[in-house]
Amino acid sequence: MHIDVTPMVRPRAVAVIGASAKRSTQGNVVLGNLKSWGYGGRIVPVHPQAGEIDGLAVVNSVAALGDDTDVAIVAIPAAQVPAMLRELEASPVRSAIVFSNGFTAEEEADMRAFGATSRLIVHGPNCMGLVNFNDSVPLYPSRPSLRLKPGRVALVAQSGSAAISVMNSTVIGLSKVVTVGSEFTVSAADYIRWFADDPETQVVGVVAESIKSARAFAAAAEAIHAAGKSLIVLKVGRSDVGVKATQAHTGALVSSADAYDAFFRETNIATVADYDELVASLECAAAARPMVGGTAIGIVGISGGQTALACDIAEAQGVAVAAFAGHTQASLRGFLPGTPGHNPVDFGAVVNVQDRKIPEALEAVIADEAVGAVVALQDTQESLNPATLQNYMNVLGIYAARGKASPKPLVVVSPTSENVDPGVRAMLADHGVPLIRGLHAGLKAVGNLALGRPGPAGAWAKRQNVATAGSDEIAALKREVAQAQGTLGAALSFRLLRAYGIPLVKAIVVRDEAEALARVGEVGFPMVVKVASARIQHRSDVGGVVLGVADADGLRDAIRTIAANVGRARPDAGIDGYELQAHLAGGIEAMAGFTAAAPFGQMVILGSGGTLVELLADRAVGLAPFDQAQARAMLDRTRLAKVLGGYRNLVPQTDMSGLIDVAVRLSRLAADFDGLLAECDINPVLVARGTGDVRVVDALFVRA
Repeated sequence: MHIDVTPMVRPRAVAVIGASAKRSTQGNVVLGNLKSWGYGGRIVPVHPQAGEIDGLAVVNSVAALGDDTDVAIVAIPAAQVPAMLRELEASPVRSAIVFSNGFTAEEEADMRAFGATSRLIVHGPNCMGLVNFNDSVPLYPSRPSLRLKPGRVALVAQSGSAAISVMNSTVIGLSKVVTVGSEFTVSAADYIRWFADDPETQVVGVVAESIKSARAFAAAAEAIHAAGKSLIVLKVGRSDVGVKATQAHTGALVSSADAYDAFFRETNIATVADYDELVASLECAAAARPMVGGTAIGIVGISGGQTALACDIAEAQGVAVAAFAGHTQASLRGFLPGTPGHNPVDFGAVVNVQDRKIPEALEAVIADEAVGAVVALQDTQESLNPATLQNYMNVLGIYAARGKASPKPLVVVSPTSENVDPGVRAMLADHGVPLIRGLHAGLKAVGNLALGRPGPAGAWAKRQNVATAGSDEIAALKREVAQAQGTLGAALSFRLLRAYGIPLVKAIVVRDEAEALARVGEVGFPMVVKVASARIQHRSDVGGVVLGVADADGLRDAIRTIAANVGRARPDAGIDGYELQAHLAGGIEAMAGFTAAAPFGQMVILGSGGTLVELLADRAVGLAPFDQAQARAMLDRTRLAKVLGGYRNLVPQTDMSGLIDVAVRLSRLAADFDGLLAECDINPVLVARGTGDVRVVDALFVRA
């Protein structure tokens, strides 16, 4: 359920709490902004003693505010805010924007609890409010740059400084800029969802430090995409060392950035790495046509070196470069004699453009079935010699004319980030052709045009609602896991895996040497013997594993060796028993697992396994639960998939369906036990060469 933010974006009347008749405060800046921008509603300062502030009549209490007061600006010391919010709740005011920061833990808890039950909509705290450029509503405690103008791009940022950086870097018009701060009640997702229905907004940019609710953010993104609008996200704070302290290899191999990347990938949200890429993507999406046909790009220009460099950068950015069809190549060779007809296309010198059929060649690139958009590289820097720029206008005129008529986006990219000539920008803009600065940012911006196409309504949220825990067996396992602490025992771990149909190597757990010898026939020789201890996570690290046990004498020796090794390495751990496993030889070692990744639930990992799993770090991630197609896509992102595919005949081509099925089943287990299990490590998962038969050899589950 999203919050309607209309009272804050389009208020009929604004109350300002914290303005002063004697000095300049944030409240006074808001009053000045509203007056100078010609805000059309009522402006009402609230002060207990003053009669007038900045030429405006004052009311002395919030209780005296009128019924049309849609929003109150709260710019007072943090300690006074909780009491003020309760006064506002009892008044006619519908919402409050809180600039204040520096709350104690008790004050913060009080405000969060208030926001969870109050009818008052609270935005912030610790924010810089918002600016509605279209309707001249600057609820903002600073002076916006005079160069900013109304347009069709909205920006939502948790950080006020991030919003300032983007506002001062872009040349496009803005519809709204919102800084949400700490998001005690209202979140970025509420504004994104509102922009989906805003006729004045076509593109939404987000600078996110975190996501409050994955479900709400996904629903907002789906609403944006369904409306045919663009959403571009810059996630900051990616350099953490992990989701949390970890006991399993799984947790050590991933970070919160992996979870965010998986979420954005699965919800089809375009992302960028920095402010330059964000500004470029916003400018490109605001001016370019939607991508149609293919999703790869065609690259053209008058410099072979520049077009070749663009291909290198596109590959590094993950932007697909189209492979032209045979008829396109033939056409290009006819229009541009001496060229190979491949992508990228070098038009050559532009002094006598009539000698080469550049318009026809450009048309052939646009018409190619694999091309979704065309990038035209051209120096347009403001510092160019006027004569050189005039020479370049020949080919720029071709780009402008063809871009205006093209059904596909045509974007001109100036190869450096230097300011571009304003006349060139204006000329291209008149023809609907974006001009983007910088190869990295420009190619990323064009690649992002391929994302955000509408999908099934609520697809991500529906997948997260998949319920598989309907059986009495799984319900009983949940109760048992809830009573556990730390690492789950081997017997309970194996029962969990069996409940989800995950194939296990034949194994039993025994208390001691005597029970091992009595039950050896249940496993048979050769076997592997491992220590069973709830306090030892990685058994090979402490000498707790013996391979190739061939007979009863070897079994006795293995148990005694393990006991001695564990006693030396982990005298504090204690031994609960010994695990006897059938010995499987010759399999390819894979690994799977999951780790808690708030706010997205559980994140599943799949990749190469064995004792070198952390060193190899060959893994892909996905958010639980997922289906066979998503599991296959995960596996395809690993080097393990190349090995299983018969890479250089090192192993025979191996069926991957068994491993994919294990990943799907594990994702359902992860989703069902979200909140109960913090980590899972299944390593190794042995995949039989050729047949692909799968057996899980070892499992570690850690209680949340």
